[in-house]
Amino acid sequence: MKVGDIMTRNVVSVPPEAPALAVARMLLDRRISAVPVTDNWTMLLGIVSEADLIRRLATEDREEKRGLLSALFFDRDRAAEQFARAHGTTAREIMTKDVITATEGMACEHAAKLIEEHRIRRLPVVHDGMLIGIVSRADLLRALLQPAEGATDEGIRAKIEGAMARLPWADAPFVFLDVKDGEVTLHGFCSSPEVRHGLVALAGSTAGVKAVHDAIVQRPPAGLA
Repeated sequence: MKVGDIMTRNVVSVPPEAPALAVARMLLDRRISAVPVTDNWTMLLGIVSEADLIRRLATEDREEKRGLLSALFFDRDRAAEQFARAHGTTAREIMTKDVITATEGMACEHAAKLIEEHRIRRLPVVHDGMLIGIVSRADLLRALLQPAEGATDEGIRAKIEGAMARLPWADAPFVFLDVKDGEVTLHGFCSSPEVRHGLVALAGSTAGVKAVHDAIVQRPPAGLA
């Protein structure tokens, strides 16, 4: 499944000149956690999130006391820049500029990996730099719950075997699988309980799999030991 299949296309955005407090009000009123910033041609310039706005409150905490060591390494210019950004009056001044983005043709699995790795809640979807949608954690969860259409036993087998070959921990040459009517049976032997558990999870999470039967044994048959 691709990002274009699940993304939200009607995306609310704000111009770079939008007042910062008006952006905060929009997030509250619409119950969203971030809003993209675009120009007149819908080119993505950045994104303003709750974190960008909450930073304003954090910099108001004047109770911080620095010790001698931290005072020696205090970066005055950096602190001033951070304060200016936190207290900016427009979306342009407070937005995050280096935005992680997705494309319509990106696999949902890759989008999920980006969201997880960068600890963000959503990815703007762009085409030639223009904002065309947004994909959120909720969108990816809905994709996870959608049943796989047209999944064949042969296709399921190919997906599982491909994942086993790709994932370094899944190197289990004496584990084999049968697929019938969407049900996967794992058999053979595997000396590692953790790898065995991982293989069962891998099979169970493959699109189209209805059930997984674990027939793996802990010890090899006589003659293979």
